[in-house]
Amino acid sequence: MATHRASRAWTRRQFLVRSTSSLAIAALAKPGISRAADRPQIAGGIQSGDVSDGSAVIWARADRPARMRVEYSTVESFKTIIASASHDALPDADFTAKLQLDALPPGQDIFYRVRFDDIATSIAGESRIGHFRTTPVAGQSVSFVWSGDVAGQGWGIDLSRGGYRSYRTMLANCPDFFIHSGDHIYADCTIPSEQKLPNGEVWCNVVTEEKSEVAHTLAQFRGNYKYNHLDAHFRAFHAQVPMFAQWDDHEVTNDWSPTGSYDAAGYEDDGTPRLVARASRAFFDFMPIRDVGARHGRVYRKIAYGPLLDVFMIDMRSYRDGTWNTGDDHRGWILGAEQLGWLKRELAASRATWKVIAADLPIGLISLDAVALGDGPPDRREHEIADILSAIKHAGVRNIVWLTADMHYTAAHYYDPNEAQFQDFEPFWEFVSGPLHAGTWGPGELDNTFGPVAMYRNGCSEAQGENLAPCFGLQFFGRVDIDGASGVMTVTLKDVDNRDLWSVDLAPQPQARPAVVAQHS
Repeated sequence: MATHRASRAWTRRQFLVRSTSSLAIAALAKPGISRAADRPQIAGGIQSGDVSDGSAVIWARADRPARMRVEYSTVESFKTIIASASHDALPDADFTAKLQLDALPPGQDIFYRVRFDDIATSIAGESRIGHFRTTPVAGQSVSFVWSGDVAGQGWGIDLSRGGYRSYRTMLANCPDFFIHSGDHIYADCTIPSEQKLPNGEVWCNVVTEEKSEVAHTLAQFRGNYKYNHLDAHFRAFHAQVPMFAQWDDHEVTNDWSPTGSYDAAGYEDDGTPRLVARASRAFFDFMPIRDVGARHGRVYRKIAYGPLLDVFMIDMRSYRDGTWNTGDDHRGWILGAEQLGWLKRELAASRATWKVIAADLPIGLISLDAVALGDGPPDRREHEIADILSAIKHAGVRNIVWLTADMHYTAAHYYDPNEAQFQDFEPFWEFVSGPLHAGTWGPGELDNTFGPVAMYRNGCSEAQGENLAPCFGLQFFGRVDIDGASGVMTVTLKDVDNRDLWSVDLAPQPQARPAVVAQHS
C-alpha cells in the first residue's frame, strides 16, 4: 500500500472548495434590473489556465453577445482589487472570451470574478468567482495532477452514477494546476441515451443534439466542449484549478494526422483539411490557452512554474508524418523538425529543478499510432525520440520526467539504457494515467528500443473485457508533489475513489544518473 501524505494546509482554497462546490455566485446586477432574461448569463463554467511567470488566462462563455469583465484580488472578499480587464464575447467565437492577466504577484492565491455585460444594453449579468494560485517562489512546494480522456466510447454524463466523478476527486486533492494530456472530447464518438453494461444494468446519458452525431461542422465540434460543461464536477473543478491543455487525436477524429484526416468538406486554401481546421478552431475557442507568439494555433509551449518546475507541453499530432507509423524508407517523425529543435533548446536552457515533458502519447508502448513499433533499434518515429534523449544526456540536462495519458489505463515505466537497444541516454521515468471518464483498457505491450520496464500497471482484466465503463472504478489520474525544501518529487498514481495505488519518490540529481529514494506499492 502506498504511503499517504497529508495535503498542504490551504485555508483559503479549502474554504472555497467547501463553499463553492456548486459555483458561488455573487449578484452584481444594476439597480432596477430584476428579470433574469434581461441579464447575460455565463453559459457553462469558468476556467483559468497557463499560469506562468506572473500571468494567467481566464476563460468564460456568454449566452449572447456580451463583454466579459474580470476583476481579480488576493483576498476572497475582493476588498482590494488588483486590477480589472475586459474582452468581448462575440458570435464568431461562439460567445467565448478569454483574456490574459499580467503582473500578478508570485506565490499568491488569486480570486477572480467574472461577469458579462450585454453589449447592446449594457445590462450587467451574473458573476461567478474562480481561483488559482500564481507560480511559487523559492521554498514553496508544488502539487499538480494530470490525466486525459473524457466522455469517450459513448460514456457520457450519467447523473444517477455521479457524473464526472474523477473531477470531484481531483478537486479534493487541492492541486496547484491540472495538466490535461489530451482527448478533452471524443468528436468521433456519439453520446447515446443509453448503453448496456456487462452486469445487465443500463448506463443512462445526458444527451444533446450536438453529441448525437460524429462531429464534422464547427458547431458540432463546439458542442462537444459544451457537453462537458453540463457536468457539475467539471465546472467546480475548473473554477478552482487552472488547466494546462494539450490535445491528442479525439479532438479531431481517431488517430488523426495533418495529411491523412479529411472529410467531404475538402481543404482550406493552405491545404489544411477543413475537418482539422474546424476542430482546431473549436479547441482554441474553448481552452484557456495563451497565444504563443506569431504562430496562432500552436499547442506546444513551455510553462515556467517557479524555480522548481518547467512544464514542456508537446504536440505529437500536428506535425507527424502520417496517420500510421509505417513505411518502407524507415523515415518518420511525430514532433517535426521545428518542434524538436525547440524542445532541445528549451530543455538545455531550463534552470528549473524539474523538467516535465507533458506528452499526448507514450514513448515505449507499441502502437502504429504512436512511436514504438516493436523490439529492435530505433526505426521511423523512434529516431526523433532517440535524438531528444541523446541531446538531453549530452547537454547535461537532468531530472526529466515524462507524463502522458491516452492508453486508458495507468502505469509507471522506468527507461533504463542497460535494458535498451539504443543506449545513448540517461535513465528516466514515464508515467501514464487515464482515463478520467471513458472506457478502460488493459495494459499494452512495451518494446525494448529504449528499455522501458513496467514498474506498475493497472487496467481492466481480460475477464472484465475492454472498454470497461467508468462505473466499475478503473478511472485514473496522477498526482505530483515537489517538496519546496528538498526538491524531492513524489509521483502517485490514483483512482477515481482517491486511493493511492502506487507511488515513487525521485530525488533531484546534479549529476548524470538519477536516483530513486523510495518506492511504495
